[in-house]
Amino acid sequence: MTRERPGRDAVSAADLDRHFPRYGSFDPAVPIWCVTPEHGGSIHRFVDSSPISPSGRYLGVTQVPYEDRVPTPGDQASVLVVDLKTGETHAVAQTRGWDTQLGAQVQWGADDSVLLFNDVDVGSWRPHGVKLNILTGEGRSLDGPIYSVSADGSRAASCCLTRIRRVQPGYGVLTEQSSIPSNHGASAEDGVYITGLDSGTTDLLVSFADIIEQARPQILVPPGADMYGFHVRWSPDGRRLQTVLCWLTGELPRHGALGRQLVTMRGDGTDIRLAIPMSAWNKGGNHPGWCPDSEHVLMNLKLDGRHVRFARARYDGRGLRALADEILGSGHPTMHRDGRYLLTDAHPDQPAASSDRSSALRLIDLECKQDRRLARIMCLPRTTGSLRELRVDPHPAWDRSFRWVTFNGCPEGTRRVYIADLGGVL
Repeated sequence: MTRERPGRDAVSAADLDRHFPRYGSFDPAVPIWCVTPEHGGSIHRFVDSSPISPSGRYLGVTQVPYEDRVPTPGDQASVLVVDLKTGETHAVAQTRGWDTQLGAQVQWGADDSVLLFNDVDVGSWRPHGVKLNILTGEGRSLDGPIYSVSADGSRAASCCLTRIRRVQPGYGVLTEQSSIPSNHGASAEDGVYITGLDSGTTDLLVSFADIIEQARPQILVPPGADMYGFHVRWSPDGRRLQTVLCWLTGELPRHGALGRQLVTMRGDGTDIRLAIPMSAWNKGGNHPGWCPDSEHVLMNLKLDGRHVRFARARYDGRGLRALADEILGSGHPTMHRDGRYLLTDAHPDQPAASSDRSSALRLIDLECKQDRRLARIMCLPRTTGSLRELRVDPHPAWDRSFRWVTFNGCPEGTRRVYIADLGGVL
């Protein structure tokens, strides 16, 4: 990699035009470039972390080794870094710590030198994070895994990445089935983990037993059910965490899902609050996140039991309401930092999607109650897997300047990563 440390305005639309092909299918309303044109099988992570580096110059993604079958534990994927200024792409690492939906959880640290991702020790099948300096090539293993990195690059939060496979395949780390621990009820040994990215050490911040004991309002335990963790996210200001709790019975792939709920807490594990109870989620809901004020949570919910809307509640569950009664919710909603605009995708099977099975990139103006389709792209892979673990979701993510949006697509049967310029529509 180049040793140059770029400034804040490192990349322009002219740079992207020089090095990457424009995407033009379905007449997009904004400029879009395919930034992995020669690297099929590439995906960026998720809506709550930009694959674009803090300065705006580099892009970090996972390149999976094949796309026609479910991966086998121990298979290697590549961690790629794309220089958006020069068009160069480098494979900076190989990893066995990945899965099909979020790859190796590739994220940036506090500056352009620090790239974070997961690997796994195939002897013990223990996943762990890796902190790589892409300017020098120096890397170190961390004690714990990477799922959500705080905005200041100091801490990573995660639930157990092997147990996540019991909740939903594709989002954790592939390991041998026999190595995946089972929880019984609300475990006192499993929960939310914090890894210090300077020290490399990991601690159990709060166990599931702690959450049940301390959460307010009280969480009711379904009889005979076992609790597992799923998504964990830092708030934008790094002061609070949210985590999705799942109650399950039985074993994969035939387990029974009793329900999910969203819990928030301070970064030190105190002040545990039930933000979205199972009773609200079970009406129909998905994909919670944070609002830019770090005070409220955002997700799709069927508050009336009939139509999915974009909903918001305070971190303690108060004030739950729809943000726009006129507009259908869909996909993976994420807000612009001004709180006025909401970005999301729409999957082919959702009412807000197009009839031709393409996935839509939607920009919602919450002030004017307007829903604009910025682009459409085919995201249907050749095979999706028996548990749909090979499906492709766009996962649109803002960069730190809130001008560029990165998303996944699969228009030619292989996964590729795209960048859209929203500077002209905001």
